[in-house]
Amino acid sequence: MIERKATNIVWHAGRITRARREGLSGHRGFTIWFTGLSASGKSTLAVAMEEALFEHGCHAYVLDGDNVRHGLNNNLGFSPEDRTENIRRIAEVAKLFRDAGVISLTAFISPYRSDRDSARKLAEAEHDAFIEIFVDCPINVCEQRDPKGMYQKARAGIIKDFTGISAPYEPPEKPEIHLRTDQLTVDRCVCVIMDHLKQHNYIPCAPNRIQTTYYAAAP
Repeated sequence: MIERKATNIVWHAGRITRARREGLSGHRGFTIWFTGLSASGKSTLAVAMEEALFEHGCHAYVLDGDNVRHGLNNNLGFSPEDRTENIRRIAEVAKLFRDAGVISLTAFISPYRSDRDSARKLAEAEHDAFIEIFVDCPINVCEQRDPKGMYQKARAGIIKDFTGISAPYEPPEKPEIHLRTDQLTVDRCVCVIMDHLKQHNYIPCAPNRIQTTYYAAAP
């Protein structure tokens, strides 16, 4: 449990409710939490899903592990304590996105079950607004892909505390969706996720009408 250092603070409620924001969006605000080994396909699926949801008329945004470490979490390393804090922060960000009526797609290794469970607990009062997706790929296939050369560096001892090599990964026990990305194409994975969202009333079955306005840059 993180100790709150700020004192004498009071939550300031706004006038626009989450229900009204969701009504404007035409869909629920919820979190899709991709977890899996490095190079298992989390970011690839998150980006593909963002595009599919956008084309469906939904407001969605990818929160990618590496991207977040460029800014919000740039003071964190990869020790167990820093990994926990990394996930705690992004879970709170995802909560804000849900309240805004936006679909957040988080692509983080998030190796510890307890950290993922803590992220889920933030959504417990929000009617199943947390969807955990286990992006499952054998480590030998992940190493063959290795788009960033991380496994090679980890095997050489250049990178310490690397998940799957020198640090543990605890797979989900009961994820909402389990995808074997060594067996399924990206398009097929997207179809599986979209079908789940429609069947469970996260998004409308028919696409929302999209109206896009382009503004020319000021001279």
